[in-house]
Amino acid sequence: MEIREKIQDVIEKSFVFDQPKKSIEIEIYTPLKKEHGDYTAAIRYKKGKPSIDRLEKTIKKIKKSKDYKKFFKDVKFEPPIFVNFFLLDSYFSKKIKDILKKKERFGELDLGKDKKIQVEFISANPTGPLTVANARGGPFGDVLGNVFKKAGFNVEKAYYINDCGKQILALGHSVLKDKEAEYKGEYIDFLSRKVKTKDPLAAGEKAAEIILEKMIKKTVKKLGIEYDEWFSEKSLHQSKDIEKVLDIFKKKGLIYEKEGAIWFKSSSFGDERDRVLIKSDGAKTYLAGDIAYHNYKFKEKKFDKVVNIWGADHFGDAPGLKSGMEALGFKNKLEIIFLQFVTLFEKKKRLKMSKRKGTYITLDELLKDIDKDVIRFFFLEKAANTHLNFDLSLAKEQSEKNPVYYIQYAHARICSILRKADFGGKFSGKLAEAEIDLARRIIRFPEIVKDTFKDYQIQRIPRYAKELAESFHRFYGDCRVMVENEKIRNKRLALILATKIVLKNTLDLMGISAPEKM
Repeated sequence: MEIREKIQDVIEKSFVFDQPKKSIEIEIYTPLKKEHGDYTAAIRYKKGKPSIDRLEKTIKKIKKSKDYKKFFKDVKFEPPIFVNFFLLDSYFSKKIKDILKKKERFGELDLGKDKKIQVEFISANPTGPLTVANARGGPFGDVLGNVFKKAGFNVEKAYYINDCGKQILALGHSVLKDKEAEYKGEYIDFLSRKVKTKDPLAAGEKAAEIILEKMIKKTVKKLGIEYDEWFSEKSLHQSKDIEKVLDIFKKKGLIYEKEGAIWFKSSSFGDERDRVLIKSDGAKTYLAGDIAYHNYKFKEKKFDKVVNIWGADHFGDAPGLKSGMEALGFKNKLEIIFLQFVTLFEKKKRLKMSKRKGTYITLDELLKDIDKDVIRFFFLEKAANTHLNFDLSLAKEQSEKNPVYYIQYAHARICSILRKADFGGKFSGKLAEAEIDLARRIIRFPEIVKDTFKDYQIQRIPRYAKELAESFHRFYGDCRVMVENEKIRNKRLALILATKIVLKNTLDLMGISAPEKM
């Protein structure tokens, strides 16, 4: 049981109830000020509020409990609803020993019970190289998959290749440079030299293959992403999987014909309107393929959950797909996260991007100027529902102004200290207050994993990495490590070794390198 769960349990066992147990809500968080304790619990009634007298009696009961003596040195009431918990110094010492023992396994949880989960991300159309605009989902999806794995899930990372449909035909016309051309840019000139066929569809399919193999796959690898599956939309059509889903819907009475098109009764599952699966010209819609693809995920690959990372411009596509999943018996197994757009700035000037007009910045171009670690970190810093302004000037900065270098320097500095020290790696002794300040930060890593697993707020991880680096730099400024007193020296060496372990685990979670020299 983690310490927050223990606090929850202690409160519930000690609370002086005047209403049913379910009538109270307990929110536990880390306070900003030390005088508010190591953890603060906000106790609220769903209706009304607990009296001060009742909370004071609750605290008296907590102090008489067995758990109080095991974990806490003080519990204080802060009106009107807050209870502040102060942990025993020995608790921090115990956790430091735990970190030194577990090393890279510290922070691993058993929440997933090895259930299967798939994270699908980027999935940009293979009609051009990956741009900065559609690349945000790369680090986000990759790190979310890492979090799921750390939380105990069996994780697959997938890329859905939209290699059929109108966009492929449009690509073919563009490669042939005929009057129906839509895409422009140097890559189109390159493809025009490579593709020999004069048939627009065949030209588009060949061009899409080249883009996927020579551009997209190489780019995501440079960004540090390894996919477990690259799934072709065209294969759905070839395997007749879409027809199989249509047959299922037909047997369930969930499709009908109107104005020459085949419609899905998605409104029966909470959608605001029904959706077209086959157009009047016989062409299958994107939704038809998407439903078939997700049926394959759940029925054939047996995923317990699927999380899709989509751009905000696809928000309107979600209700139809979720309705399709419910109709197939997979209700609540699909989650979709929408990422807001990315805007590039350089010297306070906004850079415009458009794949069709040929005025865009590719991810490859960005990777030539900026280290992949910096790109990943900057893409992870903002919440999914927040527009991301990418500051090229700051990203190019190779100093402590750049948060990535600031964090990596903390790791490199610790490595340098440990290289020079003759340290056996064992921890003993009582922590001083300045040492506890650092310990308090590093032991929170499992909480970061758990909270991110629960709410998908990936920006919590880079923020934690910065806070951890700040705590180390502050500790290093306040406490000399290589002192003459061997007991104090070894205690502090053990503490910074634990810091190094947790900092590296955090960087690993983000797919960012942890250099030992800088």
